[in-house]
Order: sequence, then structure tokens, then C-alpha cells
Amino acid sequence: MKRREFNTLLGHAAAVSAAWPFRGGAQQKAMPLIGHLSAASHGPSAPGLAAFHQGLGEAGYVEGQNVAFEYRWAEGHYDRLPTLANELVGRKVDVLVTRGGYLPARAAKTSTSTIPIVFSSGSDPVGDGLVTSLARPGGNLTGVIFLNVELIPKRVELLRELVPQGEVISFLVNPNSANTAREMRDAQDAARPTGTQLRILKASTEREIGDAFSAFVNQPPGALLVSTDPLFFDRRDQVAALAARHAVPVIYGFRECAIAGGLISYGSNLAVVFRQAGVYTGKILKGAKPADLPVLQPTTFELVVNMKAAKALGLTIPPSILARADEVIE
Repeated sequence: MKRREFNTLLGHAAAVSAAWPFRGGAQQKAMPLIGHLSAASHGPSAPGLAAFHQGLGEAGYVEGQNVAFEYRWAEGHYDRLPTLANELVGRKVDVLVTRGGYLPARAAKTSTSTIPIVFSSGSDPVGDGLVTSLARPGGNLTGVIFLNVELIPKRVELLRELVPQGEVISFLVNPNSANTAREMRDAQDAARPTGTQLRILKASTEREIGDAFSAFVNQPPGALLVSTDPLFFDRRDQVAALAARHAVPVIYGFRECAIAGGLISYGSNLAVVFRQAGVYTGKILKGAKPADLPVLQPTTFELVVNMKAAKALGLTIPPSILARADEVIE
């Protein structure tokens, strides 16, 4: 081989070597890695996950193209969250995204004080100790909240309007949820002035949800308020089917529950919340700091009525509720 040909090949090899990442100890990740930690299960969470990816796409990131994911699902077993959070931190993710309320966010915060965390939660992140303030979160956490606990009094009011003759409102809660005590207190405070009796039903598993509905057989059913805990969101099809079987009017916190066959829902639009969480995650991947991104909260809420469920119950929806409904499912 001539010297000129050898030097040309050597230069080409050097250029190729420079174009490919070094595979030794100093190798950098080919693309950023997002850790996704949820208290819920994958299947029922698919619509919210799609909304998150939409927001992330608006920021220029597409899974498998220029960003990678590690997913962890607690599937309603909240005691698993600390271990799952530690696993994601051990994977050296660039951003840790949490869904399903306060518990995943707390687990993530306990696991790392340096990796940026974007949470989606229905509780008060300041009162829960996640951030210093909504406007100036401080530390390594920010996110989006959907004010589910704060809307309990409004849901009680809607139930009273829906079933004015009902003397009893049952409240289905998960005793393992961090928000249960506050939810029960707020529901009791809302029911007391109207002379309505509040009956607490507890369930933390699929079987216990069925047992809770069985309690309606021997007692005046009244109406039912369902907690926004991830367990009941995951099991929304089961809850709607049991409500229809036992002829119980039920109000939920998410439109997805009404779409699944539930009677009525009032709360934040989760698609909007999770899309914004995706946008925030993209901003952080581009260099923004969580401390500089204010915690976002919704300014509007949606009322959804399922007329099919109402007809099956033999229930007439008051015109006052239909007039305010953002969506009526025929």
C-alpha cells in the first residue's frame, strides 16, 4: 500500500472514531433517560401516559428517537414505591416523573435530592412537604396538581342535588392512601350542614371493593362518593359495574370514570395535567431547573354526566346539573 493511501485510510478511521461515542468508562448515554414511577397500573393509565408523551413531544422529545424510558408500576401496592424509586435512581435517570399522588412523589424525593423530579398529584404539595411554595418550589421537585381533595365538598354538594331525598352518603376510601384522613374530614364537614349522614367504606384491594358494595344490600344505599385514589381509578370498570348492579348513584373525580360507565364526575382534566407534566419534563431535559418552574394547578374543572348510567338507574338528572355539564354521554 502506498504511503498516501495509508495516510488517507488512517485519517478516515480517525474521523469515524471521533463520530462514535467512546465505549470505555467515560461513555455518555446516547440519549437522556426518563424514569417513570406510578402508584397505579399500566393498562388503566394508558390515556394519561399518552397525554404525557404528547406534552413531551411538544418539547421535542419522542420515546425511542431521542429519549429513553424506564417504567415502574406499583399497581396499587404503595409499599413498593420506595424500592421502585430507588431502582430508578440507581439507573441514573436524568429526570424522575411520578404519577398517582403524594406517595410516589415522596418516595422519589426520599430517594434523591439531586435528580430533577416532576410530579402529578391531587394533594397539596406544600402541606405535604414536597415543595417550599407553588411559585418557588425550591429543591429538585416541581410538577402539576389537580386539586382533587379540595373538590370533595363540591362533589358532596352535587350528590345532594342529584339525590335530594337521600339521607346517607357513603364514601369509598383507600385506608392505605396518604390523603384518606383529610378526605374523610372534608367530606364530613361538607355533609354535616345538610344533615346528611356520612358512612365510610374502606377498600384497598379488588376484593374489598366488592365487599364494600355488598354493604349496600342490608342498608339504605343513598348515594356514593368515590375517592380519587389511584386504586379506584385503576378499578373504575369494576366500580361502575358494581354501582349499576346495586343501583347506587355514584360521583367520581375523573371523566374517565364516567366514560367507563359511572354516573357523574367532577374534577380536573387529567389529559391536560399529564400533558403539562410532559412539557415540564422536556423543559428540564433542555436545562431548566425544577426550582425555577412553578407548580401548576388547574383553573377550570369539568362536569361529566353519563345519561346511559342514569337511565339504567332510573334516575332523572336535574336540569340544573345538565345545564352546567361540560360533557353529556348519551
